[in-house]
This record gives sequence, C-alpha cells and structure tokens, in this order.
Amino acid sequence: MKSGWQIGSIFGIPLHLDPSWFFILALFTFSYGAVWQRTPWGAAGVGWIAGFIMALLLFASVLLHELGHSLVARSQGIQVNSITLFLFGGIASINQESKTPAQAFQVAIAGPTVSFLLSILLWILGLSFPLSAPARTVLTSLAEINLVLALFNMIPGLPLDGGQVLKAAVWKATGSRIKGVRWAARVGQALGWFGIIFGLGAAFTQGISFLWIALLGWFGVRNASAYSSITDLQEALMNLNAGMAMTRDFRVVDANMLLQQFANEYLLNENQSLIYYASSEGRYRGIVSSDELRDIERSLWDKQSIQRIVHPLDEIPSVRENTPLTQVVDQLEAQSLRRITVLSPAGAVAGVIDRGDVVKTLAQKLNIPIPEAVIKRIKEEGIYPPGLQLHAIAKSAIDP
Repeated sequence: MKSGWQIGSIFGIPLHLDPSWFFILALFTFSYGAVWQRTPWGAAGVGWIAGFIMALLLFASVLLHELGHSLVARSQGIQVNSITLFLFGGIASINQESKTPAQAFQVAIAGPTVSFLLSILLWILGLSFPLSAPARTVLTSLAEINLVLALFNMIPGLPLDGGQVLKAAVWKATGSRIKGVRWAARVGQALGWFGIIFGLGAAFTQGISFLWIALLGWFGVRNASAYSSITDLQEALMNLNAGMAMTRDFRVVDANMLLQQFANEYLLNENQSLIYYASSEGRYRGIVSSDELRDIERSLWDKQSIQRIVHPLDEIPSVRENTPLTQVVDQLEAQSLRRITVLSPAGAVAGVIDRGDVVKTLAQKLNIPIPEAVIKRIKEEGIYPPGLQLHAIAKSAIDP
C-alpha cells in the first residue's frame, strides 16, 4: 500500500498517512477520552487530551512494529518502498520477498517481537518511575495494547504476521513458497469468515461495537484472497513460457528489397504497428526499423535496400521459446519494451510477445474471460490495466 500523503521518512523509508488514518485517530481519541474524562483526574479536558495522546502513541507503536519488519527486510537486501499508516494499523511495502524460509520467518516475526518488547518496556517504565495518574494510565494502556498487538498479529493466517510465519514453516517443510502462501491464505480466509460471522452475530445480540470484529474479518478475507490471487498469477507465470504466449503478428520481407518498394507494398497498405523481419538466402537477417526510413533522403529510396534499416537479431532484445514467462515480463518492464522477439532453438524468429499477449495467455491459463477489446487496448497502449502489478509479481516469483 502506497497511498495518501508522505509526511516524512524514517531511516530513509518514506512514511505515508492514508486518509482513513484520520478517522481511526478520531475514533480512538473519542473512545479513550470519553472514558477518561469521567475519572477523577480527567476533568477540565485532561481526559480528552490523554485520549488524543494515547491515539498518537498507539500509532507510534504501530509504526515501530512495521519498522521492525522493514529493517529486517532491508538487512536482507530487500528494498522497502514505504510504510503506510491506515484504518487497520500499518503496512510496509517491500519490493520482493525473502529468498529463504528462514529469512521470511525473520521478517515476519520482527514486528510482533518489537510490539512484545515495547509492551515489556512500557510496563517497566510504569512501575519504576513516579508518574501522574494520566501518564500512568496512558502508559499502562499502551503496554496492554502492544501486548494485544503482538498476540493478535501472531494468529496464523494471512495477512497477519502469524500467517507469514505459517507460510515460512510450510515453505520450509515442503520446499515450495507457493504452497506456503496457499496454506496461510486459506487459514486467513477461514479465520476472516469466522470473524465476519461471529462479529455480525454478536452485533445483533450484544451490541453494535462487535461490528469491529466483522470489519476486521472482512479485511482479513479480502487480503487473504488477494494473496491467493497473486499466488495463482505467480504460479501461472512460472508454468508458462515464451513459446506459449507468443504470436506470429509479424511479416517477413526480402532483405534485398528496395526501400521504395517496401514503403509502397507494406507501409502504405498495412497496419503501421506491424513488425517486419528481413531475410535472405533462407536466413533471418534482423528486424526492420521502419521508423528509420523517414531519416533517409527520399531520393535514395530507389537505390538502397532494406538492409540499410535492419538491426541484426543478436543486437535486439529477444528471448528463447522456452524462456519462462516471468523472465519475459521482467525484461519487457526492465528495458521498457513494447514487445520482444522470440527465437527458436535454431535462432530463427518464432514469434513476438507484447503485454497484451501476456495478459491473454494468463487469462486463458486461469480461465478468466477478458474481452478482446481489452487485450487490443493493452497492445495499443503498451501498459497493463491499473492495479495489475505483473512486473512486481513476476520479480517476486523470480527472485526467491
């Protein structure tokens, strides 16, 4: 998650505030302030001030929790893009997953460990120093919440930290990160649905405050399902290769053809975005750069051949037919390519792949219907649909 406003950075990691954070800040301020203003020390607005300070310190605790994850991930060479505070707490956005189950466990356990140690520290401070009643109350409450935060996050289902621990354990036991994610996501979905059912039932019988449990359950189901969907995409990408996704949307022309003839017979009568490869003596010579034609004096078009604007195959971005689709996606994005050439084992042009071909092949693999108009738009625009972070998903499948 990387939304809202950047309010600064910590250890070089950008810190963002999602708009929903202000709602939860106000809610916590009201919840604690409404109770504390009725205490002997809470008069004259002190209770409300303590409630506001408590809400801020609570999110400071959440920030430290996420910072624990982030610093351990960064120690493994993983880039941390941001930390975002939002309605349900906080989330660290990292560039890739850990490479081993042990490293994944270390990142997952770091957050709850920070919360647990913070709880102990706050208890010790509260017992060791003479404090005013408001300060002692805030400190004690904050210690209790950090303990709850540590224990709650260890529930073994995604998207919670306990789910990440379960994923690492299954990954270690089976040797498959994909299986680890699937198990943790299923447990997360089951726990989420339990929270929804229990929360709604309790809200009708015990009070509307139990709707929070249902809301947390919904958040859990939604995010566990997202993990499951991303895993489906990763697995599909890993099981597909360039030969399965390529198309033959190209033309082969004679490398000895004059530029004028090429322009008259092909460029003026066919799709301007079509790709052309030049061949002679039964061999592919390279890709024809039609854009370079306009840089050549028109008077020379009747004298020079296509060879003038041909780039040899070994000088253009290409992959082999057996190249995993994860690497194709990564190369398309890393080199900002519109499309990439696919070569046969013999080094001949077998096909081409663009982003539309990638999406179409994935959709067919996962039995997801996608209108041809959408595929056509992806091909024309050269970008994936909003929200489809295929490059990040592919890199995550490659790097471990």
